[in-house]
Amino acid sequence: MERDVRPYLAARGTRGPTLSPDGRLGFLADVTGTMQAWTMDDAAEWPTQRTFYDERVSFVSWSPAGDRLAFGKDAGADEHDQLFLVDPDEGSIERLTDRPDAIHTWGGWSPDGERIAFAANRRDSGHFDVHVVDVQNGNSRLVRQSEGLRSVVGWSPDGDGLLVTQAHASADQDLYVVDVATGDREHVTPHEGNVRYLHPAFGPEGEAIYCASDANADTLELVRIGLETRAAETVVSGDGWSIDDVALDAGTGRLAYARNVDGYSELYAGRLAGPTEAAIVEVEIPDGVASELTIGPNGERLAATVSSTNLNYSIFALAFDELGAIGDSPDGTAGPEATRWTHPSAGGVPLERYHEPELIRYETFDDREIPAFFTLPDDYVPGETPVIVDVHGGPHSQRRPSWRNRPIRQYFLDRGYALFEPNVRGSSGYGSEYAALDDVEGRMDSVRDVAAGVDWLRDHPAIDADRIVCYGRSYGGFMVLACITGYPDLWAAAIDFVGIANWVTFLENTGEWRRSHREAEYGSLADDREFLESISPIHDVGRIECPLFVQHGENDPRVPVGEARQIAEAVADRGIPVETCIFPDEGHHTTKLENRIEQFERIAAFLDEHV
Repeated sequence: MERDVRPYLAARGTRGPTLSPDGRLGFLADVTGTMQAWTMDDAAEWPTQRTFYDERVSFVSWSPAGDRLAFGKDAGADEHDQLFLVDPDEGSIERLTDRPDAIHTWGGWSPDGERIAFAANRRDSGHFDVHVVDVQNGNSRLVRQSEGLRSVVGWSPDGDGLLVTQAHASADQDLYVVDVATGDREHVTPHEGNVRYLHPAFGPEGEAIYCASDANADTLELVRIGLETRAAETVVSGDGWSIDDVALDAGTGRLAYARNVDGYSELYAGRLAGPTEAAIVEVEIPDGVASELTIGPNGERLAATVSSTNLNYSIFALAFDELGAIGDSPDGTAGPEATRWTHPSAGGVPLERYHEPELIRYETFDDREIPAFFTLPDDYVPGETPVIVDVHGGPHSQRRPSWRNRPIRQYFLDRGYALFEPNVRGSSGYGSEYAALDDVEGRMDSVRDVAAGVDWLRDHPAIDADRIVCYGRSYGGFMVLACITGYPDLWAAAIDFVGIANWVTFLENTGEWRRSHREAEYGSLADDREFLESISPIHDVGRIECPLFVQHGENDPRVPVGEARQIAEAVADRGIPVETCIFPDEGHHTTKLENRIEQFERIAAFLDEHV
C-alpha cells in the first residue's frame, strides 16, 4: 500500500491552450512544480519552457500576429495578476503592468495583434475598469470606468468594440459592447431574474454575440443575441443537459462546444450554417471532461484541455479540415478523433492504477435524487472501510470525472479510504432550478443533502459507519464546518480547507470586488445579517465532537485567513483536537509543490491518528 504522497503529487498537467496563426500551441504546465508558460510547434515535438518563475503563471495567450505571447502572474498566490509579454524567439520578457496593489484580468488581443484589452481595479478595489494597452510602446489607456466585477472577454472583428461581461452573481450576468474610441457602451442582454451568458464571442461580421445561456431554458444552450434585437435565439439545445463551453471564430464561423452529460463531456465541432443554425459533428475524445476550448486566429484548428479520472490534464487538438462531411443536427454524424498534443508525466503512480468512480444517486430529505461519485479502494474489507465525504466548493460548481485533485484522491484510495463526492443542491450542471435550491434561506438544505448521503453510506455493506470523514475546500470548507456542527454524531474527523466559519466576518473582509457578487447568492449584510449569523458554524462550535484539521493561506483574498484562525481557536478552547496548517506564501489555493506535499503529509498523519 502506497504511503508516500510525493509520487502522487509528482503527476503533472497541461492546461489553458492557445493557438498561433501558424498552428503552434501555447499552454501552461506545472513541470517545475508551479504552472509556467510553454510552447510547442507540433504534436511530435518536445515542448519549450518560456517562463521560469517560482510563482505560478495564470494564463498564456498567443498574439494573432504570432510574434509574442501574453501571460499573467501574481505573487504569493494573492491573485493580483500583472500582465507580461514574452518573445518566443528571443526569450525576452516585457512587463505591461506594474501595479501589485491591483488585479488585472485578461481580456484579449485585438484582431491585428497591436493592442491588448484588460480590466483592472486600479481606481477602486471594488470596481473593475476597462483598459487598452498598445503593445508597441506600452502606453495604457482607460477606456471606460465601470462598477462592480467586470471582465473584458473579446474584441469585435473590426477591432472597434470590446465585449464586456458583468457578473452580478454566479447565476446572473450581463453583456455589454464598449466602443474602444469613445468608451460608450451598449447593454445587449436586458433581462429579468437570473440569466447566465457564458463564454461569449462576436459572430461573423460582428452583428451578433454567441454564448452559452439559460435565457430560454433551465439548462445552458448555445444562443445568438442580435445586437439590433438584443433577443437570445436558441442555436443548439443541450437536450436537457447544459452546453458549458463554447468557442467561435468570427472570421470563418467555425464553432465548437462541449455538452455536460451527468458530468461527462461530449465535444462537438463544425460551423455556423446560418444565423441560428449549426452544422456540427461529435469529436472523439477520451471519456472525461473537455474544457478551455479555443480556436486559432485563422479558424483552422481547435484545441481543448481534456482529462478524466485516469488521464492527467492534456491538450488535444483538431484541424477543422479533418471534420469531413458535417451533419445538420446536434447529433451530427460520426466525427474524427482529436489528436493528443501533450503527454504530461503521470508521476510515480501509473495511470492504470487510478480508479474510475461509480455514478450513483441517492434520495434526500425532500425525495430529490442527489447525484454522487462513489469509489471503493482495492481489497476493501466489508464493513471495515473508512470513507471520505468530499464536498466540492462553489457552490455553483460540480464534481466531475476529471483529473482535478485526482492524484490526492487516489492517494487516499490507496491508503484504504473509500471516496464519496456528492453534487448536492446548489451544484451546477443540472439546470438553473437545481443550482438555485440552496440560495440564501435554502443554504442549510444542502447540508441536509450531505447528511442523507451519509445515511446512504451507512447502509453500504463496505463502509464502517464509525469512520466517516468530512472533507472540503472553500465553500466546501464551510460545508465541512456546517456538517460537523449540524450533524456532529456522523463524523470521525473533518478536514477544512480555506473554509468560511463566520458569514458576517467573511463578507466584511473578503475582497471588495467579490462582496456584492457573493451577497447575491449568500445573502447580504444589510438585509440578511441575522440569518447569516444563524448559519455561521462559529456560533455552534460547542456541538463539534470530532477532531478538526484546518488549512489556509495567509494571502487568501477570497476567504480571509481569519476564518481559519477563529474556528481553530474556538475548537481548541473546547479541548477538541485541532491542527492548523497555514502557509505564509499561499492564498486561496496551495500553488507550490512543497507546500502541497507538506499539507497532505500532515493530513494523512492526522487521519492515521484519529480515523
